[in-house]
Amino acid sequence: MAAALPAVVAVLALGLWAVSAVGLKVRAIDAANTAAIAAARGEDAQAVADPYLPDGASVAVSEDGDVARAVVTAPARPLGHLTPPLTITATAVAPLEPGLDR
Repeated sequence: MAAALPAVVAVLALGLWAVSAVGLKVRAIDAANTAAIAAARGEDAQAVADPYLPDGASVAVSEDGDVARAVVTAPARPLGHLTPPLTITATAVAPLEPGLDR
């Protein structure tokens, strides 16, 4: 039992790390979706995506032809300084609303 305990703790920590990373990815995807839709409507994408953004994340919005593209990039350390840093990225695309002046 004493020999297996470190392995159990390591697997548990890896599981917590994975769950935290997936949670951050979901928040980044939500932020990218709302930013792309807001940009397609001609609204301020940064202001609309702010409630969904993970800490330290940035939003880049561009228009490619007839679509608005939003890319959210977020630095993350799911378990603090015990794990290496990650960069989580999410991209979303939405068609531009017809009739808006660009």
